[in-house]
Amino acid sequence: MIRTWLRICSSSTGQSYIFLPHIALSFHRYAVLPEQIQCEETVSVAMDSMRKGESWDVLSRKLVHFEMSNSVVRQVLLQFKQPVDAKRALGFFHWCAMSKNFNHNISNYCIAILILVRAKLIRDARALLESVLLKNSNDHDLEVVSALLDSYRITDSSPLVFDLLVQCYSKLRMMDIAFDTCLYLDEHGFTLSIISYNMLIHVVQKSDRTDLVWRIYEHMIQKRAYPNEVTVRTMISALCKEGKLQEQLDIIDRIQGKRCPPSVVVNTSLVFRMIEEGRDEEGLILMKRMLQKNMILDTIFYSLVVFAKVKIHGVDAAREVFDEMLKRGFEANPFLCTVFIGAHCNEGRIDGAIRLMQEMEDVGIKPYDEAFNSLILGCALAGRVEEGLKFYKRILAMGNVPSRDAFNSIVGKLSETGCTSLANSLLTDLMETEFKPDETTYSHLIAGYATEENIQEVMKLYYELEFRSIHPNESVFEPLICCLCRSGKVDEAERCLKAMRDRSIEPSANIYKALICGGAHQLNSKIHIHTHVNS
Repeated sequence: MIRTWLRICSSSTGQSYIFLPHIALSFHRYAVLPEQIQCEETVSVAMDSMRKGESWDVLSRKLVHFEMSNSVVRQVLLQFKQPVDAKRALGFFHWCAMSKNFNHNISNYCIAILILVRAKLIRDARALLESVLLKNSNDHDLEVVSALLDSYRITDSSPLVFDLLVQCYSKLRMMDIAFDTCLYLDEHGFTLSIISYNMLIHVVQKSDRTDLVWRIYEHMIQKRAYPNEVTVRTMISALCKEGKLQEQLDIIDRIQGKRCPPSVVVNTSLVFRMIEEGRDEEGLILMKRMLQKNMILDTIFYSLVVFAKVKIHGVDAAREVFDEMLKRGFEANPFLCTVFIGAHCNEGRIDGAIRLMQEMEDVGIKPYDEAFNSLILGCALAGRVEEGLKFYKRILAMGNVPSRDAFNSIVGKLSETGCTSLANSLLTDLMETEFKPDETTYSHLIAGYATEENIQEVMKLYYELEFRSIHPNESVFEPLICCLCRSGKVDEAERCLKAMRDRSIEPSANIYKALICGGAHQLNSKIHIHTHVNS
């Protein structure tokens, strides 16, 4: 049996109901529950009192026996959604919290905020936004923006509310959720103003989150929120803070031959790092949009296209693109020549790399350090040490210093081929410059001298390494300990083993084997001496 309650009269003083005990299927959908009636009555009383301009104390007396609920608050707020009633809505919102000790849910906060933004009461809207964000400060919780979107249509509000939301997140330094909100809004068709993006980028940059700064900047351009002078200035600061401004200026100088506006530096840096991260296709698509908006120069565009092709498809595919661009009037530059030389060396095509270097010089393009470092490293890996040494001497003659990787490759090959003394003399000469060797440098030299059984030079290099506060690794300790054991200096080898363990480096099987053999040899020697003396 379905029980149906029907309200037959209603007033501010009381209500009456009749109960129909018979089956009433046709009336069931129109049935009104007592809780629903109380909700309607509360809304009616609140609306009537506020329309008459009665004080909040009067409203408190009228509703003293009424239970407040989120549903009631929502209905009252929506009744006052017009701009002329926005202050009434705000007053009722605060009255509920103070007089009724009511804890508003996120949805009602957002309805009040949307009403205030529509009425251009921005200061009040900001205050409520900050309050609700602090109450819901989960770094990855999108509940607030979801609630705003849910009520956006029914309040006829303005998209400005979403800018205010992101700006409040920025002010509160809630950076990750601010950017997540940007992405979420974009999925729902809302794009933020450049002011909001600038505020967020500024806060993130001040917090040393350079990774997030570039993600936000990339997102801006993808969504056609194009940067202004404030944006560019902040991004230049980010480049300075991460120590990459000079590197980017050098790249542009090698491509363009002259300095470019700061905006071009920033945009070039963004695309370059996208290609370096392996996001070549995304970088090229973004760069095309930049070119259409004159945010990047033609020469830089073409150069980065070729650079990306080298990264994606290798030298041959990139060369086809490069040759096609040459036919269109595009000119070669030191940046691309260096890229091609490095790519040839990485692929083991040393002859091609040397030929490119010669062609580069023949047309008057000045080679840079990177080109020589690539050739030194490539020649060493290919076992062509003599040619590697020639390029090493050329870079020194230019007044420059080879990279540590390039130098270590030469030292390593010389030490392997029995030319450790030559490698050591190269290091001695280079130490007069700003060059700083590392544990790899010393491991190559120690291994070379150990192979030659030159224990004196091995120990000298080990003490020099410790004097320079360079932390030795396993590749240093293994040839050192093995050489000491072969030379009968087992006690010194054990001291080195202790030093190795103190640095939490696990000894290799070769080290244990050398110590065992060395210990056995030492014991046999003592037995032999003891027997000889006794006889």
